[in-house]
Amino acid sequence: MKKQVGLMLMIILALTFVLSACGSKSHDNTNNSNKGGNEGAASPGTSGATSKLKIGMATDVGGVNDKSFNQSAWEALKKVTADTGAETKYLESKGDADMEPNLKAFVSEKYDLTWGIGFLFTDAMTKVATENPNSKFALIDAEVDLPNVESVSFAENEGSFLVGVVAGLMTKTNKIGFVGGMEIPVIKKFEAGFKAGVEAVNPEAAKSMKINYVGDFSKPDLGKQAAATMYDAGVDIIFHASGASGNGVFNEAKSRKDAGKDVWVIGVDKDQSLEFGDEITLTSMMKGVEAAVYKVSTDLINGTWQGGKVVTLGLKDNGVGLPETSTKNVPADVLAKVEEYKQKIVSGEITVPVK
Repeated sequence: MKKQVGLMLMIILALTFVLSACGSKSHDNTNNSNKGGNEGAASPGTSGATSKLKIGMATDVGGVNDKSFNQSAWEALKKVTADTGAETKYLESKGDADMEPNLKAFVSEKYDLTWGIGFLFTDAMTKVATENPNSKFALIDAEVDLPNVESVSFAENEGSFLVGVVAGLMTKTNKIGFVGGMEIPVIKKFEAGFKAGVEAVNPEAAKSMKINYVGDFSKPDLGKQAAATMYDAGVDIIFHASGASGNGVFNEAKSRKDAGKDVWVIGVDKDQSLEFGDEITLTSMMKGVEAAVYKVSTDLINGTWQGGKVVTLGLKDNGVGLPETSTKNVPADVLAKVEEYKQKIVSGEITVPVK
């Protein structure tokens, strides 16, 4: 289980092999200021850029502080700046209408690489990348088959299966919930994998699983309302895949916990116990967004970036999984069962559904 829970300590190495062959609000990092400006030209002795390389990132509607995958991507670019001196900047998309203009803004400003964070960028990136074949783009959670786009997706269904095993074995009420953001393919992968994991160890709980798509990734109040309804119905563990809307799930769980209720949340994308605390975070289904964004971005800086690649990272790549902090709330025997199912998935003995 040490290999499993040490996931993110290994992910940079794993990705090295896998990836090598809006009304908008913007923010720039700079090596010389804590306020604004792009993260200036590379300094002598830094690895990578010898001139002012610029890397931009457009968030989806969850925003850069969603405590989830947009935030992970931005943290990766801040690390790129710290390590190489490259300039980095983000633009926040307040809605779908902002996505294409945000991508075009980076193109017009001659950015060397432009990231779109999330499945919702598929159409906008396809259009902008087609219209600007000499510009380079990268995309998280979707695929655009163009020579100037590098696409990175994750087998969310596989990691979600594992947290489903945890939920199925640890529920005390046999009532489990799933809160999704928007009902789109990438989130359906979370739901399908989670339900399959619960069913593998607790078929009764899988049959009665409560599922609620709140329709937005940026509305904590909707997440809180969905969680309240589920907890009122006897659910004691909720897995959310809803971006910033999931913050409301945690808020509701905390208020219940403070009132003496034994309820839990399973976080998503990042180790959300670091943000919301071990007292309400049972575990998290982590995706290697930060490592992937860092790797692809530094490939550009080091001259090894290759457009046209479509990479899917799963359990065999250590691209998804549980954080090492899971040991705080998940018993050793449950984690051993998680490892058992992980190996069955990696070996191909179990194929996890995607919808």
